[in-house]
Amino acid sequence: MKHISVAALATLSLVLAPSLAAAQSVNVTRSILPTLPYTVIYPEGMVASGGGGDPLTINHPEAPLQCDLTVVPVEDTGWTAEAALGALDDAEVAASWSEIMPGFALGNKGTTPYQDATALIYDGSSPESSMGVPLTVVHTETVSNGRGYVLDCLYATAEAAQARPIVDFIIANFATRSDAGCCIGAEVAPEEETAPAQ
Repeated sequence: MKHISVAALATLSLVLAPSLAAAQSVNVTRSILPTLPYTVIYPEGMVASGGGGDPLTINHPEAPLQCDLTVVPVEDTGWTAEAALGALDDAEVAASWSEIMPGFALGNKGTTPYQDATALIYDGSSPESSMGVPLTVVHTETVSNGRGYVLDCLYATAEAAQARPIVDFIIANFATRSDAGCCIGAEVAPEEETAPAQ
């Protein structure tokens, strides 16, 4: 959801950290609640907090990148990403983000696959934000088994070249069930053989 911990992201964006590096390993967070199933897979350097009945937040402690997952009950079980895309009101989307991202402009919009569902996706950016730096958001949402899943990722626009591939990996590997496998968009490195000690 757009109501994120803006202060935490602001602090991260002010850190003069090295550029985001490709992760060697991943973390997997699964809901243990049968009424709120999900699997989130993200680079090892990121840290998760919350979950259960609360939103799950994953962020990078050394870079301006944060994703928030919210799961809510929905009554419209006939919802589809394609229909949501057709009904998307660009002005309404821009207005909904303008509080934390003044001047928000909607970018690309479409549908994208999660591991087990199709999601509405859009991105947008703002030349300023409540944190004093330009921000980009990637918003995805879907409905599965009477539950609405919203996954929003925010990052400093200046870090887009490093942050967007990480966001795309998180989205592609998200699942609305808690037993999803790993990993779409990544290759498992072969284990190095070690010579026997002599």
